Amino acid sequence: MFGNLGVWEILLIMVVVLLVFGAKRLPEVGSSIGKGIREFKRSLTDTSDAIMGDERQPTTLPPRQMDAPPTAPPQGGEPKRLSQ
Repeated sequence: MFGNLGVWEILLIMVVVLLVFGAKRLPEVGSSIGKGIREFKRSLTDTSDAIMGDERQPTTLPPRQMDAPPTAPPQGGEPKRLSQ
């Protein structure tokens, strides 16, 4: 997990983190990192489901603009004004 880091290097990193953030803010920092990791994993899962096609939920896309039925221009005497 840590590659070539030994026990002393990991301990030194932990001490530096403790000194930088303090003992009171360390749980808060850990929970925010955990939430960020969970959100990242969720977005990866959603993206891969969208790319590969999720068989559980059929998705219907709205019609494209060129596939939409043509609409008649609005009837009326005066054109709309943007500012009054």
